[in-house]
Amino acid sequence: MKLIIVESPSKAKTISKYLGKDFRVLASVGHVRDLPKSNKKAIDIEGGFIPHYEIVPKKAVIIDEIRRDAAKADEVLIATDPDREGEAIAWHLQELLTDKKLAVQRRKRR
Repeated sequence: MKLIIVESPSKAKTISKYLGKDFRVLASVGHVRDLPKSNKKAIDIEGGFIPHYEIVPKKAVIIDEIRRDAAKADEVLIATDPDREGEAIAWHLQELLTDKKLAVQRRKRR
């Protein structure tokens, strides 16, 4: 099975209609991680300005589902939008799924 991750549930539903049973399409439903609200914890200034992201509490269930399906998948394709937001979401997903070898898909703008 190949797992495809997109940003929105409506995209996931539409794409699923065109793919066969060998594919599972899930939606991240937007951003999955963010900097904590506390400024003291958000960025490690003394350690080289390293950001410390946290999973958005409402997205924990979605991340659990993505991780569970990614563990079963032969391949994980991150197919978020080819814009700044999509790139950020893709990067966060890839960071959260470090135990899987990922193929990140992007289409070129025309």
